[in-house]
Formats: sequence, structure tokens, C-alpha cells
Amino acid sequence: MAAPHPDKTSAPSDDWWRGAAIYQVYPRSFADGDGDGTGDLAGVRARLPYLAELGVDAVWFTPWYLSPLADGGYDVADYRTIDPAFGTLEEAEKLIDEARALGIRTIVDIVPNHVSDQHPWFRAALAAGPGSPERKLFHFRPGRGEHGELPPNDWPSQFAGETWTRVEDGEWYLHLFTPQQPDLNWAHPAVREEHEDVLRFWFERGVAGVRIDSAALPAKDPDLPDFVEGRDPHPYIDRDELHEIYRSWRGVADAYDGVFVGEVWLPDAERFARYLRPDELHTAFNFNFLACPWDAGRLRAAVDDTLAEHAPVGAPATWVLCNHDVTRTVTRYGRADTAFDFATKAYDTPTDLALGTRRARAAALLTLALPGSVYLYQGEELGLPEADIPRERIQDPMHFRSGGTDPGRDGCRVPLPWTAGAPHAGFGSRAEPWLPQPAGWSGHAADLQAADPGSMLVLYRTALRLRRGEAALGDGVLEWLPAPAGVLAFRRTPGLICVVNLAAEPAVLPGHDQLLLASGPLDTAGRLPRDTAVWLRE
Repeated sequence: MAAPHPDKTSAPSDDWWRGAAIYQVYPRSFADGDGDGTGDLAGVRARLPYLAELGVDAVWFTPWYLSPLADGGYDVADYRTIDPAFGTLEEAEKLIDEARALGIRTIVDIVPNHVSDQHPWFRAALAAGPGSPERKLFHFRPGRGEHGELPPNDWPSQFAGETWTRVEDGEWYLHLFTPQQPDLNWAHPAVREEHEDVLRFWFERGVAGVRIDSAALPAKDPDLPDFVEGRDPHPYIDRDELHEIYRSWRGVADAYDGVFVGEVWLPDAERFARYLRPDELHTAFNFNFLACPWDAGRLRAAVDDTLAEHAPVGAPATWVLCNHDVTRTVTRYGRADTAFDFATKAYDTPTDLALGTRRARAAALLTLALPGSVYLYQGEELGLPEADIPRERIQDPMHFRSGGTDPGRDGCRVPLPWTAGAPHAGFGSRAEPWLPQPAGWSGHAADLQAADPGSMLVLYRTALRLRRGEAALGDGVLEWLPAPAGVLAFRRTPGLICVVNLAAEPAVLPGHDQLLLASGPLDTAGRLPRDTAVWLRE
């Protein structure tokens, strides 16, 4: 086992989250410990030394609970049970303890907006019938039209397709995602009590934090009115009732020194910041930066806007390039349109992977130098590209609900390559992985990259080690420095400068005492080439 890494001495231990490097594990695709083709907790436990050597402070697990997997585990049937495909609750407890022994905290995922249609509450609601107490835990309504044949309202789906499904007795139930994910009624006290008890359940097992899925969606207008574009307040996004819910959750977290990170997609900076007030969530994901194209002006604006959003409430920013829902960075940055938007995902988009890799390396140094915490999605440290999944193997409901026009999210969820030459690139020993690994996947294997000083893995390991040891990095302030058009240059106090060149011509570096790290080689004149980044010590 790798030796535990110490916390940064410059940050109080109870504020570890303000400048943490957090690694996202998608359990189904991380490592397969029993060889059945599905990643599991045994696989994660075996790879904990890898995560310790990488240098992360915490690991966020996407849902590992009992689930029919209609939406990759975000359809939870029981929050207190580990899905048998992943292992057992006892294994989860061992994993939490073993990670902690290596200096790695654990963050679990909670999905408050909905549950699985196999959840006991929903099965009881179907059996109980119209008007029953069981149905009041969800949003059941009679339909419109002469015979109730029309949905109760016209709300659009978070995926493509309908948001209401009719059951045998004629009533309809609301699901902002798939029909297998019925929305809970957060006006019901039992829903609140249950979720607070689930939080306690996991905090008592030693988790350090909770990621809140679709955090701006749970509260609904009780009248369920038809959707009107621009209506304020929105009938189901960012409703004021949410803040009282999260204040109550904060009281639970504070009793265990736990932290929250919310998935909050909101265009309004002021309303976004409300979720980060001192008595609500600790942090929230920064999707403005994630979706930003590889453009110096746009990136600088995204950084400035993010820091300005967080400043009034004193919360640290979070930075992320990719996650389990988003096109992988190497692929996205190798395209003509380097932004990310779910609405523009399409098949057969031309990609220059060499260009994308060069930009992704530079983006890694940019992201890790920004003030606040950073999230790293599994496989990004290996420079994995988005995989093309054969249509007959796609499992993501976004693909099917779009009528097959959206390639879905499976391309960023392909099982990781660990060992070149091993069956299934070392992901597992026997069965074919649940998603197919593309040809040449072994070329990205972690064992090959660990032995290559110029690899993406070695770049991330080096950057994370420096980030942990440099007092200037992590939480703090940023000062922009004068730079030519297309070049980003900023100082982190004390004495560290990050420069990223997005311009066509090589850039002259500012005065410095030491080149700490570069995403690629400088030119023969010591200048910074295009799509390259450096960390300098003044």
C-alpha cells in the first residue's frame, strides 16, 4: 500500500475542501475486482494505492446503491444498500476506512429529485391507488382531456421525451428524467425526514461529504402549472423552497463535519451564489468553466465570473474539465467547436486527437493552478478520448429518448485501461467489460504511462504533487498579469505564476527564477509554444 499523503500544512484540516483535489470514480467503469465485466468496490480497493500516488485528497463516487441502472445508477432503489454488482455495505465501509488510512476522504452521491420506480415507496404508491397517502410522496395527478388521456401539464424533460407517465388506474406521475425515475414530492415531510436520515447513515459510516445531484430541481410549484418560458419563479428549477431544505441539511452535515457539493446549473450568478451562503452548501460545481471553449478571452471571463459569483458568500470556486456526463476533454478540445453543450452533441464530429491532447495537457495546468478546489474525472489523467460506442451496445437513456440522434454519454464511461497486454486492458480478468473498449485502448494503459516521463499520467502526478506542496496553490486569490492577446498569465501568491498560451505565436515568458512544470516543451528560444502551459516560480 502507498504511504498516506499529508494534508497541506497551510490549510486547516476542517477546511480541507476549500482547496482539495477530488477524483471522481464511476464505479461501473473504474476497475473490475471479480472479473464479471462490471467495475466494483473490490476493484477500487485494489487501486487505492494508485489514487494515493496520483495525489488526490478525496474520491467522489457516483451512485453505488441498489439500482436497476435505468440511468447509470441515478435511479436509486435503496440508499442503504450497495448494489450487488458493486459489492456489499461491509465492503463500502472497508473502502472508506482504507481510503482514509491513505489520506483520501470519501464523498458519496445523493439524488434528491427522484428515486427508482423499483423503490419500495413507489411500488407501494402504485399498489395503493389514487388519493392514497403513499401517492402523496410523489406527484400523481389525474390527466387532462375528456377521459384524462392527456398529461397533467406540459413541462419539458431534462432528457428528451415526455415528463409524465400514465399508470393502469388512469393517474399520471411526474418524472423530469426517465419514466423509471419518478420525482419525489419535497413538500411532504416524510421525504425530507428520509433524506436527512440517509445523510446521517453515510456520515456515520465515515464519509466526508455528499455530492447533491440536480440540486436545483427537487422543489416544485404545488399547482404544477403549464410551462411558460421566462416565468418567475420557475415551476421546478431554483425555487426558493430549496434553501430551507439545504439549511436543514447543513445542520446534519455540521454535526459530522461533513461537506456538500451541489450540482447547480444556473445562468444567474446571484441566484447561484445563494446556494453557497454560509448556512447552506459548502461548494457547487462550476459548469460555466466546464462548458467554456478553448479561447483565452472566454476562459478568462469564465474565471473572473466564477470568482465574482463566489466572493460575496466567501465560498471557494470549483473547477472541472469533464465528468461522467460530458464529452472527454481530449476529444472536445480537438474539435472545431471546443465548447460543450448537450444540445450540440452529434455523431461523426471530426476530431484532431493530437491537438486535443496538447490542449488538454495545458488545460490541466490551468485548472490545477486556479484558486479553489478541483475535480478530476477518472481517466482524464490518462488522456482518454471519447469512445465511439457501437449503436447496438449503447445503454444511455439520453440516446434512446432522443430517437437515436444523441450519441449519449457512454463514450466517456468506457472502462479504464490499467495494464497493456492484459485481458481487457487490465480492467478485469475474465468477462468482456459492460461497455466495449475501443481498439488501441491498451495504448493508454496506466502501467505504460507510469513509466513514460512525458505521459499525461506523469504530468498529473507531478502537478498534483506540486499543488499539494506549494502554499500558493489551492484556495486563495488570483492576480492577472499583463500578457499578449491570446495568452493567460496570473500570479498565485506567494510567488507562483501560471502562463497558458492560446495564441498562434510563441509567447515570451515573464521573468522567473525556476520553471516548475510545463505541459509541453518550450521552443529553442525558450518561448512558450501555442497550446502549452507552464508553472513558474518568481
